Amino acid sequence: MFSSRLSRRRVAKRKGVAAVEFAIVLPVLVVLLFGMIEFSLLFYNKAMLTNACREGARSGIVFRSNADGDRDPLSAAEIRTIVLNYSGDHMINLGPDTLTDTDITFDQTGGTGPGDPLTVSAVYHYDFLVLPGFVDSLIGGLDIGARSVMRME
Repeated sequence: MFSSRLSRRRVAKRKGVAAVEFAIVLPVLVVLLFGMIEFSLLFYNKAMLTNACREGARSGIVFRSNADGDRDPLSAAEIRTIVLNYSGDHMINLGPDTLTDTDITFDQTGGTGPGDPLTVSAVYHYDFLVLPGFVDSLIGGLDIGARSVMRME
């Protein structure tokens, strides 16, 4: 009888220990979980920005025929519109639905004649979405960039 009373006391004490251990471990697990979600969103947006630059370059390397029969490349403004539309349709952000010139810094170089390389690059400032207050206070967001180079056809 004496040993059964001791074992009941030990079990009762251990129940409180499990609750304290859970309270200590839970915040760490929550930060890890939301950190994985946050960086998944970051890498997804990086991939979409890369695809947007690729779409802009792909559209820019093809000459179009004008009324005179000459072949003209797309202008930088037309390529910028393609990059912004693709980014606005596919990137995940909790702000406005469409991205503007202030959201993405765009650059296009080269690509004036057949065989010339056309470079389309873009930089997007990523503000953290899931843990904005915590991570922004540490590093203040990240600039993610992408670049695509294709030869004019």
